[in-house]
Amino acid sequence: MKLTPQMAELTVGARMAASLPPSARARKTHMKALTLQPNLVEQVRDAILDEITSGHLAPGERIIQEQIAQALGVSRQPVQQALLLLRNQGVLQDAPGRGLIVASLDPEHVSHMYDMRAVIEGLACRRAAEGNAERAAKLGPALIEAGRKAVLSGSVAKMIVADMRFHEFLYMLSGNPLVGPSLATHLTYTQRVMGVVLLRDEKPRDIWDQHAQILNAICARDADRAEALARQHITQASGFMVSRLRGDNAGPIE
Repeated sequence: MKLTPQMAELTVGARMAASLPPSARARKTHMKALTLQPNLVEQVRDAILDEITSGHLAPGERIIQEQIAQALGVSRQPVQQALLLLRNQGVLQDAPGRGLIVASLDPEHVSHMYDMRAVIEGLACRRAAEGNAERAAKLGPALIEAGRKAVLSGSVAKMIVADMRFHEFLYMLSGNPLVGPSLATHLTYTQRVMGVVLLRDEKPRDIWDQHAQILNAICARDADRAEALARQHITQASGFMVSRLRGDNAGPIE
């Protein structure tokens, strides 16, 4: 993905200080000028994550900031910020000595992550059915159709994007602004897990019938069924992903 060039450093901090009265100006002197466009860091993070989920960056492979910055046409600063985000989200880990490498996948951690998702996403679907059925009916079918097309395309990247968009749609429908941020890290890790599993499977499982059932329950304002289906969906995904990751191995997937 080709990104826009990095924005020049902003000087809003100085301009804000100059516009304040003397008393307020004294209180704001420790504020630092903004230097990065937030969505640039997110774009860099997404580009790196895509390289990992597509298998171009393998577990244990060292991350070289200069190469990434050059490939994306940005400076090292947004790359550093993006790498820090991915490290905090468990996608990268500290390398021996210094630097970062692509983290191995731990099936036990994956299982715990899906346990958390089952509870929170079940609640999200319950709230969606209780208060956002009309919006679900209006916007949901297009996401289901896009997901089915992604599966037919055979593109791992498209399948992951479609799945993430549907689940983020459910979080939005919940009306609870804490759901999305609470699951953001888990969704990033989920993308990593899906990438590894889908690349290994000759015939990836089609989960869009389950997604459609969840959406139908929300549209029907059946909160109990929507929550139950969401929990079941995540629990089944956990079993599938963990079994694929473990294979004949007992430890982390390298």
